[in-house]
Parts: sequence; C-alpha cells; structure tokens
Amino acid sequence: MKRRSFIKKGGLFCGSAIAGPMIVKSQTLGLSGVSPNNRIQIACIGNGLIMGGHRGYYATQDRTEVVAVCDVKKWEREDARDDVNNKSDVIPDMYEDYEEVLQRKDVDAVVIGTPDHWHAAIAIAAMSAGKDVYVEKPMTLTIAESKAMVEAQHRYGRVLQVGSQQRSDSRFRKAAEMVRNGWIGEIKEIRARLGSFAPPILGKEEEIPDGLNYDKWLGQTPWEPYFEERIRGVYSGGWRRYWEYGSRKQGDWGAHHYDIIQWALDMDDSGPTLFVPRGYKGEPYQFHEYANGIRVYRDHKDMNGHMIRFIGTKGEVLVSRGSIGSDPEDLCRIPLGPNDKRLYRSDDHRANWLDCIQSRANPICNVNVGHRSATVCLLSGIAERLERPIHWDPKKEIVTGDETALRMMDRPRRTGYALPA
Repeated sequence: MKRRSFIKKGGLFCGSAIAGPMIVKSQTLGLSGVSPNNRIQIACIGNGLIMGGHRGYYATQDRTEVVAVCDVKKWEREDARDDVNNKSDVIPDMYEDYEEVLQRKDVDAVVIGTPDHWHAAIAIAAMSAGKDVYVEKPMTLTIAESKAMVEAQHRYGRVLQVGSQQRSDSRFRKAAEMVRNGWIGEIKEIRARLGSFAPPILGKEEEIPDGLNYDKWLGQTPWEPYFEERIRGVYSGGWRRYWEYGSRKQGDWGAHHYDIIQWALDMDDSGPTLFVPRGYKGEPYQFHEYANGIRVYRDHKDMNGHMIRFIGTKGEVLVSRGSIGSDPEDLCRIPLGPNDKRLYRSDDHRANWLDCIQSRANPICNVNVGHRSATVCLLSGIAERLERPIHWDPKKEIVTGDETALRMMDRPRRTGYALPA
C-alpha cells in the first residue's frame, strides 16, 4: 500500500474508532470528489409508485442528497424515509405538508410525483420559493394550469424538467430525427398505442384510514366519499381512472407518445388544430389533426407491435421502449450524415435535469415543451368526454366555436386550494 493511501485509510479508521461504530458511505463524507456542501439537496413530494425510481436515483448519486420526503399518507412517507436511508445512509425529514418543505432554505430542488391534480400548485409554489423542479407527466391537470406554470417558470427562472423521459431515449430520438430529416418522405399519418383503463367506479364509502390527510389529497378537486380505489397509485388504474385527478390514458401514455410525436413534427411551440373522439359519426379511432393535414390515430389496430408508428410516402419508422424498426428495414440503422438535423441529446432524463440545475441551461423537456404536449393530451380528453370534435387555435391557444369546451380549459377549485400566484 502506498504511504498516502495508508495515511488516508488509517486516518479514517482512527477517526471512526474515536467517534464510535458509525458507518457512513463515502459520498456522505464527500470523498467521491463532490463536497457535501456542493450537493443538490432534493425533496421528494408525493411518494407513491412512480417516486420509487426517482428516490432510488437521487439517493445514490454523488451530486445529490434526498433530505426530505413528503406525502399526505403517513405510511408512504415512512416507507420513503426508510428507502432513502437504506440506499444512502441519510435519514430524510418527513412532512405531511409540502408548504413546510418549501420553507426550507437548504432544499435546492423538488421532485413532484403526486397525482396530476397537484402538479401545478406544488410546482408554482416551489419555483416561487426558489426551487428547481422535476414534475411528472402530464405537466398539469388543465390547460389554464399549464399556462400558469409557463408564466411562473419564465418569471422565476427556475429549471423545470417534465418527466416525459422518452425524449432521453436514443431510439425515440433517432425516430424523431429520421422524421425531421425526411428519411421516410412526407408524413401521411401517425399511430400511437395508449391502451385503456377500466371505467371509473363509485365504490361504497369507507372509513378514512389513520395517517391519511384525505382532504388535502383531494386538494382542488370536488369532495367525494373516500374509498381505497380512489387514492390508489397503480398502473392498472386507481386514481388514474378518474377524470377528476387526471386525463386517464390521454395523460398516462398520451403524455409520452404525443410528446414524441410533437418533437418529431417540430411542433414543440405549436400543436394540432382538430381533436375528434372515437365513435363520432362512426369514426373507428380517436385522432387529432395538424393544420398540414397529418393525423395522429390512437390505438389503431395495425401497430406492428410498436408504440408509435410514423407512416411516410417513402417508408415507415416504428419505435417502442427498447426497440426501433423501419421500412426499408435497414433505414433505422444508418447513422445521421453531416448535414442531417440533430435533436437535443440526452441519454438520462434525471441526469439532464441535474446538469441543467448546475449549468442553468434549458432541459430537454422544459416547461414550454411540457405545456404543449400536455395541451394535446388535455384537448384529446375534452373531446373524448364531450363526444364531439374540438377545434383549437394553437397560436392563440384557445378553443374555438364551443363554449362548453372553452370552459373546460380550466376547472373550479375547492375553497382553500387556489392556485399560487
């Protein structure tokens, strides 16, 4: 052993012996090249199913430390605390109210993994408090909230990343670049596979369990009797089944696939002009249409096993998580040429956010991108609920010719849960 290594290791051993039998990881001591004082201090708000991956990531990175976990369910925040402690030897503070988290000066950034109806209020309050934000997709519950988040981010200048992580997948990026560069010719139509949830149910009222702040879970939404299915966070349904808290499959897989389609069509600052629900005048598929006539069909029966299918005059590109294909078959294997357009490259969605927190650059799925993609999802949901076409002006960002649909761009909020200024 070299003398320098011997002294370093010996010094650590002696210090530990004097202090007592406490074991801490090297990153906690700042021995990984990152000072503890330079770490990004993160709070995880909403610690249900989706947050598990986020917690594990940020608890184990050299440049981050999870210092707080927050949830209206006592059992969720206790599980989150233990999860962080097991992965990092850090014991984060627990909170029921996110407002208390945002008062902490040592919290640099927050990750928001709540149901959709809480995204906007927490994100806007966090940016107002000087925190950078990672918010799960879809960015908001309503179009009005989405506009408010864009305004807040521009006002406060915080780094906001929306969790549409397919933008940080090389296969989806390659598919979008192939479309952008005209490799499959003029785009004729696009198909996206979203799947379906079971219909919402109204279960028998149950006793609110100890440790749950049910009123705050409901937040801005109408008061409804408690039963477990309403608040469950499961991929098969739970709260996602209800229009009160999200946009069902439009806001679930739609927030991923419509986002990639927007990217591929160079529509990050615009959007479709028409939204037509399935069944209207016998229409077999829900679709939305851009001003240039390109239609995006939901759950078309012919997807060739992929999530998104771009169909052009010279070929096709098909892409899913973990795979990409094309017709001609070898087209997707050809590297981009020196004159081809290249899109924003990110190979790790969370790391891209952290990089941008440190550089103050714009992340790959910033607030403007998240707003436009969420708008596509929300308008698709409005058309589905009204069972009639919706016309949209993407420049003025307003519904035209339908007063009911126009009002549905926003929703009434329960007293005590106003959107932060």
